[in-house]
Amino acid sequence: MTASEQTKTAIVFPGMGPSGFSEVGRFLTLDPFARKRLAEADEALGYSVFDRLRDSEDDYSEATQIAFLVNSMASADRAEQEHGLVPDLCVGPSFGQKAAAAYGSSLPFPEVVRLTAELARCEHAYFAEEHQDAVTHTFVRTPQEKLTEILTELGERGEWYDYSGYLDDGFFMVSLREKELEGFKKAISQAGGYSMYTMVPAVHAPAFAELRRRAAEEILPKYDILDPKLPVVTDQDGTIVTSADALRTMLLDTFDLPIHWPKVVDTLKGAGVSKMYITGPDNLFHRLDRTKSNFEVVTVGPGKRSRPTRKR
Repeated sequence: MTASEQTKTAIVFPGMGPSGFSEVGRFLTLDPFARKRLAEADEALGYSVFDRLRDSEDDYSEATQIAFLVNSMASADRAEQEHGLVPDLCVGPSFGQKAAAAYGSSLPFPEVVRLTAELARCEHAYFAEEHQDAVTHTFVRTPQEKLTEILTELGERGEWYDYSGYLDDGFFMVSLREKELEGFKKAISQAGGYSMYTMVPAVHAPAFAELRRRAAEEILPKYDILDPKLPVVTDQDGTIVTSADALRTMLLDTFDLPIHWPKVVDTLKGAGVSKMYITGPDNLFHRLDRTKSNFEVVTVGPGKRSRPTRKR
């Protein structure tokens, strides 16, 4: 590997997790980069995102999603100005795909804001009709063989489940029916695992092919997606995306394919990336052992203007 390859840098826009209005609202109000992006979002939508966020009680409402997008892009602006960030590759696991599309100039930021709002409404309508009892549970410290046994027993009883994420060794996301959640959590605990949090509505599950179809036919055709100016690594299988068609496919894959962070890490390592900037409100990806052991990590976002984590 050459010296230039050893110093390649990736920017990562994190996926969404539960967050409170106090921290998000404070960042939107006080951070100059966030205020600028928020003004653009308000103009694109024709309403005050902050006002709707303040009144929202849903962790994944339209306003919450827009605010997360705003904060992620504002964090990237700060990383560029204060750290001189000029990345070689871009990653946007889960919800972070939307910020990746804007950052790579496949769509202008105001268009990504409108796309995010429309997709949020589409998802809300879908889950009001279908899979109303589906949740996605995230858990750690669970050996694959033990998890396979738990899921096999679930399937033998005729219960539905899908993998929604492979995050790290022993670290998974599984979608299942809410009535099975308590028993599943108990089984995870008995296997030595630890339950983290549960997402409602569920995400990234093959069962949601109809949601993907609606987004593909009703939403994305309204937007003129361009080839990304910065190569984007898909969070499903680590493929490097350089065309508009591939980026469009990536945006649709998020509905019915699981995240696979180990494959993303393998691609970044293979491309010679040694430093990673995670820009946005991240409570997950910078903590993963696979991230920390392979990269020098700098987190830039709400509550973490510049927080380097040296690789082990």
